[in-house]
Amino acid sequence: MITITQLEYIVAVDTYRHFATAADKCFITQPTLSMQIKKLEEFLDITIFDRSKQPIIPTDVGTTIIEQARIILGNTKKIDDIIKDHKNTIEGSLKIGIIPTLAPFLLPMFIGDYIRNYPGIKVDVEEMVSEEIIKSLKKDKIDVGIFVTPSKEDKIKEIPLFYEEMMIYAHKDHDLLKKKIIEVKDIATPEIWMLSDGHCFRNQVINLCEMHDLQHQELPFEFESNSLETLMKIVDKEGGFTLIPELATQYLPKEKLNQVKRFTNLHPLREVSLVYSRHYSKNKLLDLLAKSIQNIIPKDLLNSNRGTIVEWR
Repeated sequence: MITITQLEYIVAVDTYRHFATAADKCFITQPTLSMQIKKLEEFLDITIFDRSKQPIIPTDVGTTIIEQARIILGNTKKIDDIIKDHKNTIEGSLKIGIIPTLAPFLLPMFIGDYIRNYPGIKVDVEEMVSEEIIKSLKKDKIDVGIFVTPSKEDKIKEIPLFYEEMMIYAHKDHDLLKKKIIEVKDIATPEIWMLSDGHCFRNQVINLCEMHDLQHQELPFEFESNSLETLMKIVDKEGGFTLIPELATQYLPKEKLNQVKRFTNLHPLREVSLVYSRHYSKNKLLDLLAKSIQNIIPKDLLNSNRGTIVEWR
């Protein structure tokens, strides 16, 4: 007979790809975890994990079984959430993954009030790039992600929250700031500072201006950053320009706003959404999170018709 505990153990091993780590996360000894998984394999008459590989990987049939196990465990958790909804109880844990180009600008706007308004919810937030969020959602390492959509992932659900404009941040003496009309073609130059690979905002910039083969010939040195704030400081010191999301402008000193320009022929937007796996069960916590964010976002950012959505995939 298959037990819920056995399903939890194979999911843990798949998540951490290590028996000892999985056992530690399940608060049991490794021999106990290994014995239960072996019993499950014997009952099903298959091998779920290829133990000859390091790190451990599931077999082909094991991958299918683990995927089904995640669905079953997700549905099982829904029972507890149904009871909490019935009793109107707002409590539980919420693990959030958020991309680095949103975290420093969006988190300070809502996270403090969210925690104070709902003290029964234990919140754990981690910065990670979009691809890491997708992988973590599929392996149940996090409950929900906040990143740019559409992701085009069939096992991921998306709740659009707001639409922020992609803007230009240039050195105070840059010629772009003197132009009355700025078109997308104007940023397809070697003077642009870029985020490093893995950031969806970088991909959006590339998709926006089709500059795949562009070399930074006119920059003082080769540099790609994981931080928008770092890029902006380098622009101030070394010249050139970069692109920033609209929320970033809310934290700029008034005198720095003169270094921000909008495109005049197109208003490129990035769609920011809550994303979660299809078997996600904490619907009430998700709804509260979405409302908490949308309540603090400037109202005009809620309108998807204010520009053109730029995809990152």
